[in-house]
Amino acid sequence: MVFIGHLETPWTDRDTCPRNMTRAREAGKPARLIIEPSYRDGLAGLETTSHLVILSWLNHSPRNLIVQHPRHAASAKGVFALRSPARPNPIGLHVVRVTGFDAAMGVIDLEAIDVLDGTPVVDIKPYIPAIDAIPDADTGRAGSSA
Repeated sequence: MVFIGHLETPWTDRDTCPRNMTRAREAGKPARLIIEPSYRDGLAGLETTSHLVILSWLNHSPRNLIVQHPRHAASAKGVFALRSPARPNPIGLHVVRVTGFDAAMGVIDLEAIDVLDGTPVVDIKPYIPAIDAIPDADTGRAGSSA
């Protein structure tokens, strides 16, 4: 695996970093994705994309918490039933709004993101609502979908 870039964010410690994208957007602090020079040609065609899916490597997260008891849950759950960053392979999944784009410099400005400054990026993909949004998805949580 190679890292194609990294994220520049205002978050420098886990205590102040937002726990999810909703909280990151609410904080109103923009971020930036920097693509390594050897991968910048791969940005061709993203110029008009409004949202991206970013896969990050959550390098500060523990990898040995297979069962966790999150604050919002009545009981413990397996890691694969959670969106926690603590997982065997700490891959983060982020759907982000693009606010600026400079392919030549390898810079993508983002509305917000919920990771620490310097977090490595594994991959990016365009978010495609017709494919990625599933309006009737059920998470199994009372009163919520998707």
